[in-house]
Amino acid sequence: MNPLLDVRDLVVHHGPRTTVDHVSFDIAPGETLGLVGPSGCGKSSTAMAVLQLRRPDSGEVWFDGHELTSLTEKRLRPLRPAMQPVFQDPYGSLGPRHRIRDAIAEPLRVQGSWDRTTGPERVAELLEQVGLDPSLGDRRPQELSGGQCQRAGIARALACEPKLLVLDEPVSALDPSLRAGILNLLAELQERLGLGYLFICHDMALVRHFCDRVAEMREGRIVRTTPLP
Repeated sequence: MNPLLDVRDLVVHHGPRTTVDHVSFDIAPGETLGLVGPSGCGKSSTAMAVLQLRRPDSGEVWFDGHELTSLTEKRLRPLRPAMQPVFQDPYGSLGPRHRIRDAIAEPLRVQGSWDRTTGPERVAELLEQVGLDPSLGDRRPQELSGGQCQRAGIARALACEPKLLVLDEPVSALDPSLRAGILNLLAELQERLGLGYLFICHDMALVRHFCDRVAEMREGRIVRTTPLP
């Protein structure tokens, strides 16, 4: 089986500093790769470069048969829906002024696939898919708990039917009592939808529980990649 994501010799510079130094890894459909390491080691810079939110200085990012770094923004745009991020801060990522239903609908509007007739029903389905009552769509992020906000963020990521989720510390801002629920939800979605996950985390115990393989990062480099039982 060909990898869903294949990152080869990725390099990212921030000024004079090299934050990602010839990083290579791959993710198969339905697989979770954990990317772990201390703060400042380059995990989030790697995620941004994979998503092409920050263009790398060199290297290749192959996604679903397309080499992304060589594409213009116009040619990259149709591929973006298939790669979606879920960020650490569930409140900030949704936008405090937007109602939850509007935040979830935003990717559909951006991609030009919003339909006034079927769109609200699609948003309700997405909320139910992540374990939320559709009536919560009328609320704003500050009216929800952190766990509910993160579920809404996952619903938004699912709106465009992605193949890969880039999960950047998705449970580190949550109370320990809520983390298991979010991880169980992600596991259920992966099994049902066949999603690939790049799971960025600093907690090795959590990674051992959730991931299929782990890549350990130090000072911009991946020092080892190992399978997990």
